[in-house]
Amino acid sequence: MRQDAVYARGVTDLMAYGHLGRSGLLVSRVGLGTMNFGYTVDEPSSFAVMDAAFEAGVNFFDTADVYGGAQSPDMKKGYGISEQVVGRWLQRRGRRDEIVLATKVYQPMGLGPNDRRLSAYHIRRACEASLRRLATDHIDLYQMHHVDRATPWEEIWQAMEQLLRDGKITYVGSSNFAGWDVALAQSAAAARQFMGLVSEQSLYNLAVRSVEQELIPALRHLGVGLIPYSPLHAGLLAGALQAATEGHIFEATMLQRIDAHRDQLDAYERLCREVGAKPAEVAIAWQVHNPTVSAAIIGAMTIEELQVDLGALSVQLDAEIMERLDQIWPGPGEAPQSYAW
Repeated sequence: MRQDAVYARGVTDLMAYGHLGRSGLLVSRVGLGTMNFGYTVDEPSSFAVMDAAFEAGVNFFDTADVYGGAQSPDMKKGYGISEQVVGRWLQRRGRRDEIVLATKVYQPMGLGPNDRRLSAYHIRRACEASLRRLATDHIDLYQMHHVDRATPWEEIWQAMEQLLRDGKITYVGSSNFAGWDVALAQSAAAARQFMGLVSEQSLYNLAVRSVEQELIPALRHLGVGLIPYSPLHAGLLAGALQAATEGHIFEATMLQRIDAHRDQLDAYERLCREVGAKPAEVAIAWQVHNPTVSAAIIGAMTIEELQVDLGALSVQLDAEIMERLDQIWPGPGEAPQSYAW
């Protein structure tokens, strides 16, 4: 989030590190998302991607208790599989102290009425279960996967403070919060003389910029770092139009998405060719150019995808290119100017 950056030589390239929000913790500007590990990516392939990411200097690994199968808002029960895969990798590679490990709590992990959301009861039990699956004694960044407006912040912060005192977590983050949720959380934390949130993980990419209206200004003001997920908008920003033109086989839903954005994608991919970079590289470079962004989460499922994503760190976007990207993929502007006049 801060403008100052630290660079270190990885095996394959020069990795950049920045502070996680206002904290003193340094994380790689590109973090590895593991949602598909143990689901669409088998364990040996997951290990290979994590190996390659670590060797390239990625030190921020993100998972969630619910990952490891199909994700939906109305899912009955989570899987815990991705955490297990990450945990076995950490055990076998012996890299635990070199990784900033992040996971999440909120989604249903059982069928009981208290096996979900953010009650102190569930937070404690979910954290202990994640620690077992991850085969570790602490979680570096424990993130609330969604806001729970039915549970008071006093209860949530009391539970998080206890986990911190017990050494089970180090920092607290949020995910999928609105700007006013972040503000309320920080107000309640400040009243308890607690640090509160250091990061917020949200859907954010060139094609989906709604968080710029109110969430990003709130994060900037409060010193909370943004961790964007889906930087390639489920592959749409990774050269989908050219791939479709060249005969790549896509599912019908992807073809519909390409058709809906055909003019924008044509202009975007032409600009990327002009810049001399792959569309995926430009999309991620655009994210990390934003000073509020601490780390962009990439969901690479192969080493080849990982190498393309990491190539974003060597892409320089000047003011003219940034302006042209804004013209192709316009944002909503910041509130209240965006809707007041």
